[in-house]
Amino acid sequence: MVFSITSCSLPENALLARYRQEGAYTDCFTTEIVKGVSHEQFVRAFYTTPIFKLERLILTWGLSKPSSDADVRQLAQSKTETFSAWQVERRSENQILMCDYLGKTRSWLMVEPYEDGQQTKTKLYFGSAVVSDKKKTQSRLGAKLNPLLWFHVFYSVILLSSAKRRLQAL
Repeated sequence: MVFSITSCSLPENALLARYRQEGAYTDCFTTEIVKGVSHEQFVRAFYTTPIFKLERLILTWGLSKPSSDADVRQLAQSKTETFSAWQVERRSENQILMCDYLGKTRSWLMVEPYEDGQQTKTKLYFGSAVVSDKKKTQSRLGAKLNPLLWFHVFYSVILLSSAKRRLQAL
C-alpha cells in the first residue's frame, strides 16, 4: 500500500500553491482509490487513522491541544474552523488548508473524483508547507529542513497510506 503513494507537483488549483509561489518549502503526495470518495470522508479518514491518533495524543499531552473523533467530524462537515493545533486557513468543496497554531506550517488535503471507463476513482492528495518568518527561497529553506525532511516525507507517506486503507474499508 505504501508503494502506491507518489510524490507529485501541486495541482494548479491547490490551495497550498500560494506558498510554493511565495518560495516556501512545499510538498505533495498522491494516491488513487477505485471508488468515489467525498472530501468529508477523506478528512475523517485521514485524521482518525491510528497513526494520526498517536499524533493527536502527543499534541494533547505535549501542547495541551486536545482533539477527538467528534472534533474531526465537525471539521470534516465544515462546522468548525479549529482542530487541535490547527486553524482552517481556507477551504473549498474538495480541499482544506490548515495552519498550525504558530503559523509556521500548513497541511492540505484534496480529493479529485473522476471516471475511468466504467469505474469511479478518486485521487487523494496530501501536502505540506513550511513558512519562514524571513523571505527565503525554497532551496535555502529546504536545505535547513534537510536533516528532518526524510522523516517528514516518510511520515507523510504513512499518513496518506493509512487514510487510503481506511477509505478502502468503508
